[in-house]
Amino acid sequence: MEKQQLTLEHNYRSSNLVTGKSPVIIMLHGYGSDENDLFSFATELPSEYTIISLKAPYAMQPYGNAWYAIHFDNVDGKWSDDAQAIESRDLVAKCIDEVIEKYQVNTNNVTLLGFSQGTILSFAVALSYPEKVKNVIGLSGYINEAIFKENYAQNDFNNLSVYTSHGNEDQVIPVDWARKTQPFLQNLEIDCEYSEFPVGHGVAPQNFYALKNWLEKH
Repeated sequence: MEKQQLTLEHNYRSSNLVTGKSPVIIMLHGYGSDENDLFSFATELPSEYTIISLKAPYAMQPYGNAWYAIHFDNVDGKWSDDAQAIESRDLVAKCIDEVIEKYQVNTNNVTLLGFSQGTILSFAVALSYPEKVKNVIGLSGYINEAIFKENYAQNDFNNLSVYTSHGNEDQVIPVDWARKTQPFLQNLEIDCEYSEFPVGHGVAPQNFYALKNWLEKH
């Protein structure tokens, strides 16, 4: 199938399945990056998956994009632009519907794969709209409950599974923030596997093997 038009710009890799609707991985890159970043390892992911790597809507200078602004000089703790994050959350949810419609992928087998800010947003999309998402692979991120839909805890999370990981030497997002993710999700009875690796703000090779193994099981 040829590349289709979505609300957000994206990279696309087709599934190798000849018949039926394929599972799909939708990638959400980190702050200051773009749709080419995570897509660079698309060739290493299972070939039966359609892969879509979305480009965040907010352009940065001199280059790169963001899902929402981060105010690094803010001292009151409100350094993420949660209003922009909520807009992006709903934009990604809309793109999931567009991907299902235009790429003929399996409605019941959508995986979000995020890095850093893309992970934070992936959690927000999945917990706000669990009917749209089967799996989340969240790398080097954390839970920001402020950008979830109201009353999200009343959602049905029975079909949602999460793999999340972090570098224990991460100087961008403290590992202590990431360690709260698994208990937070388990409190909602969401299946969650968490692992740490001896790296900074990035994805170690052994991390990549771990997420691939997890994906094969789910």
